[in-house]
Amino acid sequence: MRFIRYSFYAALMVALVVLALANRQTVTLGLLPEQLADILPVSIDLPLFVVIMLAALAGLVVGEILEFFREHKIRKEAAEKRREVAQLNQEVKALKKEAGREDDDVLALINDTR
Repeated sequence: MRFIRYSFYAALMVALVVLALANRQTVTLGLLPEQLADILPVSIDLPLFVVIMLAALAGLVVGEILEFFREHKIRKEAAEKRREVAQLNQEVKALKKEAGREDDDVLALINDTR
């Protein structure tokens, strides 16, 4: 399994390097469209592969944040179930301790028949 994972990582790295080498030309990344650039002229020159990687990274981050909020309800229900299971386990332990006493009615019936 480790070999498959490392093979996948190697193929991904090769693909990213090829993408970077194929897109080395510089592009101008502007904060605002040209019509509004007179108000706030902010732009930066970056290689195209950097812009592509930053866009992919931004998409991953936004997706993770949305998934985190979507799963909130599921995590909340799971925490409630864990608390309920812990409480029931404590009750079972208490009942097992109590059942071990000689004054238990069911055990007294069993002991009387022998």
